Amino acid sequence: MSEPRFHGVIPPVVTPRTADGALDLPGLGSVIEHLLAGGVHGLFVLGSSGEVAFLTDAERVSVIEESARVTAGRVPLIVGVNEMTPARVIEQVRLAEQAGADAIVATAPFYTLPSTAEIETHFRLIAGATALPLFAYDVPVRVHNKLTVDMLVRLGAEGILAGVKDSSGDDVAFRRLVNANRAAGEPLVLFTGHEVVADGALLWGAHGVVPGLGNIDPRRYVEMYEAAVDGDWARARSLQDELCALFEIVFQAQGVSGEAAGIGAFKVALARLGVISSSRMSQPVAELDESTVERIHAIVDRSGLLVT
Repeated sequence: MSEPRFHGVIPPVVTPRTADGALDLPGLGSVIEHLLAGGVHGLFVLGSSGEVAFLTDAERVSVIEESARVTAGRVPLIVGVNEMTPARVIEQVRLAEQAGADAIVATAPFYTLPSTAEIETHFRLIAGATALPLFAYDVPVRVHNKLTVDMLVRLGAEGILAGVKDSSGDDVAFRRLVNANRAAGEPLVLFTGHEVVADGALLWGAHGVVPGLGNIDPRRYVEMYEAAVDGDWARARSLQDELCALFEIVFQAQGVSGEAAGIGAFKVALARLGVISSSRMSQPVAELDESTVERIHAIVDRSGLLVT
């Protein structure tokens, strides 16, 4: 059986900024080339790791256009269209269509307090407004709703959803989704957003991974995916263990926001590798302090990623 178009390692691309806070499009191009050189199978821009919530519409368009230009069709470009309600999401869909997206990713509504039926209608309205494949983004920590297995599989079977990006952290629910999807003939392409149990998700039957840490070390994630495809689970586990050691970068900051600790750590690591020039975050998120940066540098230095 041939692999689906969307599969494998699809990192959620960070959005670099210059030291003075401006959008760093050359830096974005450098990140993309770093990822493509690592062998990734696709790119996901304007996700949580891309600081989508902090970007203006103009910045979002610039990110999509530059990503499409640099990628030049080498891998599929998936774009986040996260907004509070269907009408606002569809406005983002139009921007994504015009700027070069190959597929879109949408969460459940947020700020509003939708019922399960309203969440389903939300996805139906988005899908009905575009010809682009639509992925559901299951991220309850951001939207305060967990997408249900029954709804996701039903919408997949009806052709409303092309797949799911699961960032719920709920491994029991994801395993149930994999099994239900398989029983329905696999209408959905399933991705885990887990950095540290991706080997387990692939063993269960995930079609790929969308790891924020993949910005730093795409090659090891690709090698892990390839080992999983080959059924070499010992190799997949070994690579996952190495990636777990690198993931310690996100635990070095204390008393800061999740964006600062996680995405901030990714940016510090990318700057350490020379991929981007600045670890600046979108306002009002503060940069990490010097001692935290030094600890992150030490972990990156031990990972073997630095070219000497």
